Amino acid sequence: MSASGSSSAQPAEPAAPPTPALDDAECDKALPPIEETGTPPAETAAEAPSAAPELEQPLPPLATFDSEPAPTIGAEAGEQSRQIPYTVRVEGLKPLGLEDRFRELSALLHDGKKAANATQINARSEEDVALAGQLMRAEGYLDGKAIATIPPSADPAASIPVTITATPGTLYKLGAIAVTGSPPEPTGFAIEALRLKAGEAIAAARIQEAEARVALRLPEQGYPFVKVGQRDILIDGATATGDYTLPLEAGRKARYGNLRTEGDPVFSLRHLAVFPRFKAGQIYDARRVDDMRQALIGTGLLSTASVEPVATGEIQPDGTETVDLLVRQARGPARTLSASGGYGTGEGIKLTGGWTHRNFFPPEGALIVDATAGTQLQSVATTFRRSNAGKRDRTFEAGTTVSRQRFDAYNADTVSLAASISRQSTPIWQKRWTYSIGSELTVTRETPFDPTRATRPKDTYFIAALPLQLGYDTSDSLLDPTRGLRINTKLSPEAQKRKGGGFDQYARMLVETSSYRQITDSLVLAGRVRVGSIVGASRNDIAPSRRLYSGGGGSVRGFGYQQLGPKDGNNDPIGGRSLTEFAVEARYRFGNYGIVPFFDGGRVGEKSTPSISGMRYGVGIGARYYTNFGPFRIDVATPLGRKPGESKIGVYISIGQAF
Repeated sequence: MSASGSSSAQPAEPAAPPTPALDDAECDKALPPIEETGTPPAETAAEAPSAAPELEQPLPPLATFDSEPAPTIGAEAGEQSRQIPYTVRVEGLKPLGLEDRFRELSALLHDGKKAANATQINARSEEDVALAGQLMRAEGYLDGKAIATIPPSADPAASIPVTITATPGTLYKLGAIAVTGSPPEPTGFAIEALRLKAGEAIAAARIQEAEARVALRLPEQGYPFVKVGQRDILIDGATATGDYTLPLEAGRKARYGNLRTEGDPVFSLRHLAVFPRFKAGQIYDARRVDDMRQALIGTGLLSTASVEPVATGEIQPDGTETVDLLVRQARGPARTLSASGGYGTGEGIKLTGGWTHRNFFPPEGALIVDATAGTQLQSVATTFRRSNAGKRDRTFEAGTTVSRQRFDAYNADTVSLAASISRQSTPIWQKRWTYSIGSELTVTRETPFDPTRATRPKDTYFIAALPLQLGYDTSDSLLDPTRGLRINTKLSPEAQKRKGGGFDQYARMLVETSSYRQITDSLVLAGRVRVGSIVGASRNDIAPSRRLYSGGGGSVRGFGYQQLGPKDGNNDPIGGRSLTEFAVEARYRFGNYGIVPFFDGGRVGEKSTPSISGMRYGVGIGARYYTNFGPFRIDVATPLGRKPGESKIGVYISIGQAF
């Protein structure tokens, strides 16, 4: 490069450019001419001279072929080829911050520092010289050069020192920066997205990233058909600068038009209209289009889905063009079988299986059948769920459940009908705000504790409830959060008619907050606080299954399921009207495994006001195995200040973190 001249150049790319293809004319030039050998073209095979007699003999049978390789000339039997060892020294790249990258890609270092012969060492050295030059030019050292030094060695067994020396030369920097070919508005968006400044190094990676931002930013500002041209950098060797020019064809600014669809349609155009978070006539924004695509994938009914802008040629008075959105649908499997299992001290073994048809009642009307078989709980539930019911993210759900429960706290045989309208998170589509408004009718036959007779007679309860829920979630995962905050509140006004008693009204309230903070890449601190209360009726008038309990894998570990709080004369829990719990964990992960020491505390009170008086504590450690659908959890804990009748050790096995 001349110090006084100017030339047009592109920033160096880390990889070598592909070899250009030759057209027919170039191929004709590349091949040598065909010369005549003296045999006339009309000569036939019969007129050609006969082949040697030995070539006309039949081939020997394959069975007589000796497959053993011939011995190497000059080598003793069993002798292996001698490998030449060498060392590698790199000079000049470390001050540029390029030595680590060079060592990652080096041919000399990636081949074990041994070679079959000197020619192989030379070939690897040439590759590394070219690599060092590419790395320097990619960072703006356009005059950068590298050489390899390999001294002769008289001792064939000695290690050969190889030195790669890089000389970067002058660092070339950006001069003027210009975007051409488009009106002022898209040009301004492009310059803003580039974020390139005069005086910065002409670094290939940074320039490529800048141009990628332009290709993303313009569709977000209303230009769906933008074309980013080939950059030009005019190098001035005298000033070591390069003037950067980027051609840009922005196209017309666009507004949303209508939806179209093709492929194997799962959803009609009418139902597709539920998904967009934009209206026809608004300025096009690629982010909202991608949001619609993700929502379609989140239904679980499409194997693939794409949403693409289509020009209509319809120009509005303000010069913008109406673009339709083409939704391509590919039908996915609608049926799912699921299974899970767990174990908890005091709760026993529990196995759950489910069958779901996500589009049994189109569109998005799912039929779900769940069954639970456990040592202390058996149940069957059937649910109808309509997702995106008239509005995106709104779910209508109705179902019935029949269950049989045999816990220390109570026995219950229950039938319930429930319906709700909700906005809930899923593992695919996690939401910040969630809510649920529901209704529930329950008939349950249970064994409440009668303090006057110290017995547990059977009684039947008829319960009507209006459960409400509001949640706020900034965590980064439903099953394995590492940062963020969760707040979940529940309120359920309830009316109860007891077959053996009167009519009661009360309200059940529960507030739970959990927080997650990532200390290092491997360590997460997590904490949870839960407070609950029941007001409006005495404890003994409330059905045992509607009372508050504490203890177990999702509560206070170290204690059996529902074992914390007031108990009867047989040391069986009877529940309460107030609840206070907390838990602290240190989640340490290494690879796909993890260790989690934890400390839990809690209490259940007979009165409705939560308190920290008489708190009980449990301490333990857990193991985690991380899978693609959440961590597999095993926790082992022991109660502090253990009382007679309480287990020494509690074991809890399930999928997902404790909270």
